[in-house]
Parts: sequence; structure tokens; C-alpha cells
Amino acid sequence: MSERLLPLPAGALADPAGRLPVPDVTRRSVWDAVPGTLRERVLADAARELGHPMPRLTAGAWARALRDGNRSAYEDAAWRLQERVSLLCLAAVLTGESADAADPAPGACPHLDAAVDGLVAFAEASTWCWAPHERFAAARGEVVPDPDDPYPDLGAAEVAALFAWADHALGPHLDRRAPGLRRRLRREVDRRLLGPFERRRDWAWLGADGGANNWNPWIHGAVLAAALLLCDGSGAEERRARLVSLVVEGLDHYVRVLPDDGGIDEGISYWWAGACRLLEILDLLAAAGGPALDARELPLLAELLKYPRRMHLGADRYVNVGDAPARLDTAQPWQVPFRWGRRLGQPDIVAHALAGARQQGCAAPPRTGLGRALTALADPDWCRAVTGPVPRPSWPARETWLPRSQVLVAREAVGSTDGLTLAVKAGHNGEHHNHLDVGSYWVAVDGRPLVVDVGRPTYTAETFGPNRYAAWPLTSGWHNVPEPGGIGQVPGAAFRARGVEAELGNSQAGLRAELSAAYPSGTVARWDRAVCLTRASGETPTAYVSVEDRWRGGPPEVALRHVLAGHVEHGDGWATVTAADGGRGLEMHWEPGAATATVERRELDDPVLSRSWGETLSRLTLTVRAPGSQGGLCVRWLVAAAPLN
Repeated sequence: MSERLLPLPAGALADPAGRLPVPDVTRRSVWDAVPGTLRERVLADAARELGHPMPRLTAGAWARALRDGNRSAYEDAAWRLQERVSLLCLAAVLTGESADAADPAPGACPHLDAAVDGLVAFAEASTWCWAPHERFAAARGEVVPDPDDPYPDLGAAEVAALFAWADHALGPHLDRRAPGLRRRLRREVDRRLLGPFERRRDWAWLGADGGANNWNPWIHGAVLAAALLLCDGSGAEERRARLVSLVVEGLDHYVRVLPDDGGIDEGISYWWAGACRLLEILDLLAAAGGPALDARELPLLAELLKYPRRMHLGADRYVNVGDAPARLDTAQPWQVPFRWGRRLGQPDIVAHALAGARQQGCAAPPRTGLGRALTALADPDWCRAVTGPVPRPSWPARETWLPRSQVLVAREAVGSTDGLTLAVKAGHNGEHHNHLDVGSYWVAVDGRPLVVDVGRPTYTAETFGPNRYAAWPLTSGWHNVPEPGGIGQVPGAAFRARGVEAELGNSQAGLRAELSAAYPSGTVARWDRAVCLTRASGETPTAYVSVEDRWRGGPPEVALRHVLAGHVEHGDGWATVTAADGGRGLEMHWEPGAATATVERRELDDPVLSRSWGETLSRLTLTVRAPGSQGGLCVRWLVAAAPLN
């Protein structure tokens, strides 16, 4: 990408803020045109927020990540404060409220005043870095951050972007109501993000070693916003150009690791954190610099854009590889795929984006970031579309095969989530946000997964450390994979599926892979797994999913794990899964007498897991009665004829 955009033409960034699609608060023709339903939602939410105390960022909460591994105590407060300030900034823009600094009238500009309080609270915080990411204090054995040694991470990026967009949107009113604040915002962003970004080029998140992930576009997006919106004064244009050049060069590391099939091994929630942010950066570059900085014709982007709708199962449920939850757990900037779908002529992506926004119930969620929310509300096309008729759900493809990440999703019919949906992955155990899940699969009925991936639990300080796989949801024992000899899979890119082949036909779609290399050496000589969706036809009146396992040179014990969402009953050769909400369930069949079934119920006390699955999950284990030195077992899944009692 840098070859296309660099070096920057002279004067390309002379007045970037004036070219952006988000005007400041004084452009009332734009902000007064926001549809009433969207405006009322923001103002009602802001009124409720004003009735709550402002979240506090405490040293004790920050230190907990280093003391007992709890990172949520601080990060949740930081997110709540960011969301509060973003919401109040939106309300101040929509109302246009303002007053002089010396105006003593009570309630003259409640949203603006409260937003200023939140901005100053962030400015006065010792650090913007989330404790598990901070390497400098940790290296010294300290639990208090050093404000003179800032570490630019995702938390720092979020606050810097908040400052940049608040300054841009509310600048004239901040100058009037809180003189001096804008200078303070610039100082803090320069000290905590732009300066370290310029001075050091060995930040691990740059991904220069080939390991770039979502951190790269996440932080680069904040640097770009700050460079375009906060750099002013003497030498500003030269510095802005230097920063933008570094952003473009850094993004190359991320673009180079993205597979050309558009897959994201980090999972659906990280598409929004990484790939979506790349799309936003490219929009921002094109808006600020015109054709000279427009790189939106990269062939990869059209495939990248398709990932969310390809992984969609139904409602807010998605195929959740990696650390993704089964249900999207935060509001998303659906206006980004909407805008790109229109640009690239992909109506199914447009429809999916509009349905997603309706599902979350908000067209411009403040939690996604102030810049994203402002961009959404300032876009008349988005505002009209999201308040218009509900689109027909036409996007589900009959099947999707991503050969680079080795993920297959197959449905009974195109354009519908009804009936069976199969997802299966091969891959390796060194993927970003990896779980030990080579050869695992999902089965959904009417868009609701019943044979499931647990997803990630609440992040702790151990999540990305050497004890990552001590968390039970990440182990192979809690994925739908074999455990030969009771031995689970092990982490590392060398532990992978081999001989992977996908079948994409009218009557069948499936994946074959040899899994022995995903286990410690010597565990099993060979393990072949074939997972297939057979669609209904004249010869096959009922659709079904089959999972056929065959092994050779294995240990004397063979166990097959199945993680299930719903009430489970079983007998010799059969089991049923009843959907918790009363929808259609699943029937499971295997050769009677070939294996013994046992079921464990797992109580879920983690809020992240409970949001996806409720109070419990079940694990059905088939223990093969006579595995021998070689053998096999086939399991078949069918939609239950009626809701099971």
C-alpha cells in the first residue's frame, strides 16, 4: 500500500480537517438534519447518563491486573468513561449548546460541561494504557504507572482518538466555554501517543516481524486521527505528513498478513477491531488527502468486507473462531460495511449492515468511539437507510470456503438461515487469539448454534500469557474434537491439520482433514475427520450433518467431545439437544453399542460466557467401546421434527 501512496505530494495535507465528512458543531445544516428518531435516542441516553456519577479511574483498580489478574476493574471503568464522554459530546453537537466561560447560569450547557469534565479526567489520569499491556512499570516490578514513560497501547489509542474527535467536532464551543482545554488535549495526545509513536519504531504491535494483528490498525487509526485533527501551529504540515507517512508504512505490515480470501483468524469480533478499522483508515486518508491518498481499490478489500456476513448464523449469532464470542457483545459501527458495500456494489453486505444496526437498536453507538458515531450521524445516506424499511435478509450464501484460514460454512439453501448450518475449521494452533480447536465444528438450527464453540471467557492478565490454555474454554477438551487417549491438542503453529480438502457441491458441502499433527508426537499415527452437510433432495428427503472419524495406530482409549447448548438427553446410539428458547432442536445418532455416552453440565459464572449461553453448557463425550489399533465412528445430526420436550 505504501508504494501506492508514498511519498506524499506537497500540500496533500494542508487542511485535512476541512475536508472530512464530519463538520464541526457550527455547521447546523448537517447536525439539524439528523433524523428525529436518531436525535431523540442520543438525547434520551444522554439525559440518563447525566443522572449517573462519572466513572473514576483509580490506582487500585489499575493495579489489580498485576496483583490478582483482574483487568476488568480498571478497563470497564475506562470504557464507561469513554462511552459517557462520547455520548455527551454527541448530545452537545446535536443540541448546539454553548455558553461563555464566565456564564454562571445553571444548566447553560449541561452536556458540554459534563463532557469537559470527562475529558479533563482522562487528561489527569496517570496513564491511558491498560495495565496488562504496560511493559515499563511491569519490568520495574511496579504497580503504579509512570506518567513520564507512556506506553501507547489500545487504551491510549482510544483516549487519543476521543480527544481528537471531541476537539474537531466541538472546538469552537470548547474555545468559548473552556478556554485552554484544547491546548491541554493536544499536549496530552502528543505526550502519550504521537511522541512515542514517532520516537520509537520497535513497538511490537507494528507487526514488522510478520505477526501484525488488530492492534496495528487500531492504534494507527488513532494516530491518524490525531495527526489530522490535532497537529497545528508552526511546522504542523510537515509533522502531519511525517506521521501520516509512518501510518501508511505501518499499515503495510497488517495488510501483508491478511489472507487474500478475506478471512480473519482472530474471529468475528476482531474483524471490527482490525479489518473494519483498516477500512475506516482508508476512508479517512481518502477524505483528507483526496485521490493522492486514496488506496481503496486494493483487491483484498472486497473479500475482507464479506467476512461478517459470511460468518453470520442468525440474529446476533456468528461462527466464533478464535476469541470471538458466539454473540456479538458490543455495539458495532455498522455504517462502515454499509458504506463500503454501496461503494463496491455488494447489496447483500448493505442489507446485512442495516439488519445488524436494527438488531443492536442503535445507528451510532457511542461505545464504538466518538469518531465513528459522529461519522454515522453526519452521513445522510446512512441515516435515511437505517431509519427506513427493514431489508429482506438475502445475504446468507449457500456455502463459503476460506482456504487460507481453512474455515467452511455451509447452509441448506442460499438466502436463508432456516434449517441446518454447518461450520467447520481445520487450521493450526498458532493462530491469533488461538483456541486448541483444529478440526472442530458447529451445527446451528434456524440460525441458533446448538453444537457450539464456547468462546472466550472474561480476559484476565493471564489470557495472553504463558498460562493462556489453563482457561477451560480454550482447551481442546471443550471443543468438538477427538481426544485420543485422553490427550488434548497443544499450542503452536506446527500443530495443524494436514491434507485439508473442501467439497462444495449442490448436494453436499464438507471438509476433510488429517488431524494427528495437532496432538503431541506419538499420540496417534493418523486421524482422518470428514464433516459434511448433506442437503435434502429426491434421494435424501432429510438434510443432515455427518461427522466421520477414522483412526489408525491410536491409544487404547478414544473419546469424542461435543459441546452443546441446550437440554441434553441420551441413550444407546442417540442423543437430543433441546433449544433453550423452545425452537427446533437436534437429534444425534451413532451406531448403537459402538460408544458409551456421558454428559457433563458446566455452570457458567463468567458474564462473557453467560451472555452467549445463559447459565449452563453441556459436554457429551462418546467413549468408543473397542477402538482397536484402527477403527472409526460416524455421528449424524438432524433437525428434530418438532420442539423436543
